[in-house]
Amino acid sequence: MSKPKDVDSYIANADTEARPTLEELREIIKSTVPEAKEEISYNVPFYTFHGTHVGISAAKNHATFGIGADTLQSEDRKMLEEKGYKTGKETIQIRYDQAVPTTEITQLLEEKAEEAKKAQ
Repeated sequence: MSKPKDVDSYIANADTEARPTLEELREIIKSTVPEAKEEISYNVPFYTFHGTHVGISAAKNHATFGIGADTLQSEDRKMLEEKGYKTGKETIQIRYDQAVPTTEITQLLEEKAEEAKKAQ
């Protein structure tokens, strides 16, 4: 993938299989945290709000939603893993054949935004 100039070009240049998942993650972020500033950082989409950020990216077989270890707690990871999602310390991997865990991501974003507002 060539170096994207904005999120639209990042998604447009992603594999066809990745685009619906990336678009859905983008929409969840924008609707949950409408004040988030959308940008490209480290060649992937980042959303900055209240002094913090989240990011999305496309890999060969999955999309990654990065929210940070401060928000993604062990109980969140366990619950997501029980539903078939692979998680890391700060990330959730969503295979292209899986539904996006919209409810869970929305709740995590709301928590992150609220905590970030309090910290300012």
